[in-house]
Amino acid sequence: MTLSNGYPTTTVIGLEVHVQLKTETKLFCGCSTTFGAAPNTQVCPVCLGLPGALPVMNDAAIELSIRAGLAIDCSIPPMTKWDRKQYFYPDLPKGYQISQFDLPICADGFLEIPDPANPEKTRHIGIIRAHLEEDAGKSMHDEAAGRGDTRIDLNRCGTPLLEIVSQPDLRSSAEAKAYLQELKLRMTHLGISDCEMQEGSLRVDANVNLHIEVDGKKIATPIVEVKNMNSFRAVERAIEHEVDRQYDLWEDTGKTIEDETKTTRGWDDGAGKTFLQREKEESADYRYFPDPDLLPIRLPADRIEAARASLGELPAALRVRLENQYGIKPYDADVIVNQGPALIAYFETAGTKSGDGKRTSSWIQQDVMRTIKDREIDIDQFPVSADELGELLRRVSKGEIDNTRARDVFAHMIEHQVTVEAAITALGIESVDDNELESLCKELLDANPQVVEDFKGGKQQAVGSLIGQAKKRNPNANPQVVRETLIKLLQAM
Repeated sequence: MTLSNGYPTTTVIGLEVHVQLKTETKLFCGCSTTFGAAPNTQVCPVCLGLPGALPVMNDAAIELSIRAGLAIDCSIPPMTKWDRKQYFYPDLPKGYQISQFDLPICADGFLEIPDPANPEKTRHIGIIRAHLEEDAGKSMHDEAAGRGDTRIDLNRCGTPLLEIVSQPDLRSSAEAKAYLQELKLRMTHLGISDCEMQEGSLRVDANVNLHIEVDGKKIATPIVEVKNMNSFRAVERAIEHEVDRQYDLWEDTGKTIEDETKTTRGWDDGAGKTFLQREKEESADYRYFPDPDLLPIRLPADRIEAARASLGELPAALRVRLENQYGIKPYDADVIVNQGPALIAYFETAGTKSGDGKRTSSWIQQDVMRTIKDREIDIDQFPVSADELGELLRRVSKGEIDNTRARDVFAHMIEHQVTVEAAITALGIESVDDNELESLCKELLDANPQVVEDFKGGKQQAVGSLIGQAKKRNPNANPQVVRETLIKLLQAM
């Protein structure tokens, strides 16, 4: 981009995304990972770092990490190992974190995302690595009480995290959001994580700086790591604020930048500003060394291939297939895929039965998803099966029942949990014989000569007034079929 002063400026963004793996127990012990338990009730000597307690690896976390890495086109090495990352903080009882340094479980991947500036194009975002590590505890600052107390909840200690580190390939806050949306979709689609940001199972740190071109030279502002962002919108806002802040600082310092240490800043969502937290550590500051209590992990090729085969269709390929197979728009395919595997399966079953993918997509987005939201249920609990919805929409497409009556049937099916046929019978809906409908239309035309005259004068919309009369005379008459019959009779006059 070029700012108002004319200096060409490039925003450079790299994201570090911590994804909590969907395991029942922690990474190195049997404590539960369930969210919402009372503070310090899901802990044991291992995750508390008590003397003599030894870690035991959770193989389910390894399996999920392999699947996650393959989903973002990473290579999986034949061996990975554990390292101790040394730092001292109240929520880290051991004084170190078990992580991975030089041999991560996943490396050299990428993610294709839609280009926000041009929806017809995609952006290739490189992924440096994805490494497995245990989480720390949670510090709770009691500032509201006026005492400035900090309490520690260690329930999260030892929870398995996969930290996915992108290349600094993102160039705007909109691209950062698109990247996070696609990454979250893949992780939830494959059951790797629930990615609930409000529960801490998806956390994002953004590394942001600017490249400013002045007189043919590129000046780079120091990289700032921004933390404490609890939504994708917050990530967007924090990046946009940091871009402005760094540029203003560059101007305030006389367009020169000293060799500053990288810094970590927090995000205050209420104030819409970042604030200084600390200078950012380098890897040497953590004094990594191999964990002596954990053996390296060997990952045979057959295990990796078995994991690859289990992935199935990834969201990007699935969107394209739904568009082509069911004739729906890219937007509609995206909405359906974003709802997850259960709703995708529901749509495919209903769409196949109805033979009308567009109508099925519309009903699912307008009626099914609204009802699910209103009732706060999952698609698996929805009272109308995919097969029965498909049957109802098949009848609509065939002209056996009009759209308005179909919605009455649908509402009855939801309320009474009955089949299409049972709902139609209960509502007294009957199919109208073609001869009966034609006779009704002739009567209406005979009784409304002005409509006939208007139609012959070129006003085809004149027949609209007769459709309502037909519905009053016979509530089962299909408005579309009535219109077509009226026009056919008028053209034959």
